[in-house]
Amino acid sequence: MSHYSVPEGTRIYAIGDIHGEAGLLDQLLKDIRQDAEAHPAARQLLIYLGDYVDRGPDSRGVLERLQAGPPEGFEQICLMGNHEEMLLGCLKGIPRVKMLWLLNGGDTTCRDYGVDPSRDPELVAEELRRRMPTAHKQFLHGLHLWHQEGGYFFAHAGIRPGVSLDQQRREDLIWIRKAFHQSEEDHGCVVVHGHSPVPTPEDLPNRINIDTGASYGNALTAVVLEGEDRRFLQVSAAGDLVTELLGPEPQQAPETTRRSDEPARRAFRIGWWR
Repeated sequence: MSHYSVPEGTRIYAIGDIHGEAGLLDQLLKDIRQDAEAHPAARQLLIYLGDYVDRGPDSRGVLERLQAGPPEGFEQICLMGNHEEMLLGCLKGIPRVKMLWLLNGGDTTCRDYGVDPSRDPELVAEELRRRMPTAHKQFLHGLHLWHQEGGYFFAHAGIRPGVSLDQQRREDLIWIRKAFHQSEEDHGCVVVHGHSPVPTPEDLPNRINIDTGASYGNALTAVVLEGEDRRFLQVSAAGDLVTELLGPEPQQAPETTRRSDEPARRAFRIGWWR
């Protein structure tokens, strides 16, 4: 296990890919609030790792909850996922992105806003721009690419190994898979990410993957980080809560808090995604 830690007095709840599962999100936030009440901390931070929309039954509901802000007593950071990037590409009218987004779960998001996804993609994009509330569009445009707390770095997909954190490309932060997953090197931090569904959380010395496939009928997962401790909270469609505790390590990393200075505004990339 790694020796990295969270700044003293801070507890982080990082939440994996939601993909329209508003009911699971509500249950997980309820469990997080109960956990926070049982274990008070001076500073409690929610970090959402992206992919809030598509596939699941209520993408609109997820965006409504997130744009409304955090529960009382919490701070909140929301990161850009590749599905938000595709959605913004559709709203901007980028031709190839419109159809590719619709074929990769965007059709369910359209229906959430009362838009028929079977129509011509240009008409779909125009109607979605009209029907999506301004607050939802502003929320999407304000998403950040990354955030750092102490020895933990948060991004939707991961990082490019061998590249300093300040020099990471937005495409890698949102889309990378194989090169990042196969790397065993110490990145100078533990990277907390989603993007690539796994049956159970991956807890490795250099990264933690908490995309556990909520939109495929599996659990929605949060990792709880405090000091050098790690725990996982999960809710399933049956409403079950699972908690796992991993013990502390002997060393601490410097306590720093950073995030990307600019929101992730550009919404275009051609490639393969899930």
